[in-house]
Amino acid sequence: MAKGSSTSPAVGRALDLLSYLAQRTGTVTASTLARDLALPRSSVYHILTVLTERGFTVYVPEARGYALGAAAYQLASAFTMHDQLERLARPVLRTVAAAAGITVHLGILRGASTLYLLKEYPPRQSELEPPLVTAVGVLLPAHLTANGRAILAHLPPEQLRALYSRPGDFVSRTGRGPRTLEELQTALALERAQGWSEEVELIAAGLRSAAAPIFDLHGQPVAAISCTWRSRVALRDPSELIGHLVDGAREITRRLQ
Repeated sequence: MAKGSSTSPAVGRALDLLSYLAQRTGTVTASTLARDLALPRSSVYHILTVLTERGFTVYVPEARGYALGAAAYQLASAFTMHDQLERLARPVLRTVAAAAGITVHLGILRGASTLYLLKEYPPRQSELEPPLVTAVGVLLPAHLTANGRAILAHLPPEQLRALYSRPGDFVSRTGRGPRTLEELQTALALERAQGWSEEVELIAAGLRSAAAPIFDLHGQPVAAISCTWRSRVALRDPSELIGHLVDGAREITRRLQ
């Protein structure tokens, strides 16, 4: 049953609803939520509308029910994972940067954006290194960054739909990139199959990036490591650079588990 709130009943009801969904593995109908939480059905629909708009819940048409959305998972992950993730990932990023000779980033999802948490430089700067916009704390559209796409590629379909449900969600910085959910899903399926993601001049002209995903104890994508280089520079062996990223991501995954 829902608990009362003397200061903000609406907030209390929303939190009760989220707590209820967090204890269920499948979807739950609005009528079930209203019954079990002893709330008016109209109030439940209003709360669900707001929570769904903000990504904390997602409606699954096939089941005619609701489940936790990407924002709820990200909030929970942020509470427990960030400090541990940064502590475990930093030495690995340092090793990858030295081996690949390029700056390496650690990023996570923040809504539909990529948030960069860490940045490690190689011992010596190379001609690959461009001026970067991926400073620690910077937010960039996740569907355009290799880092974000590496995570998006492994999200459940309903979470991806919740993040990209409107045409306006597909912003573009260079005139390139996916413009619809179908285009994004097609690209992510290919990247998921190959085990790493890449973007070419989606964030800035003349730059390209690659990234590999990091998974938590439950196999959920929680972060990615990435690097960016000048697209005009022909890499002697691109697979070597990608290999360093993939190996680094696997090592961080191992440490998290």
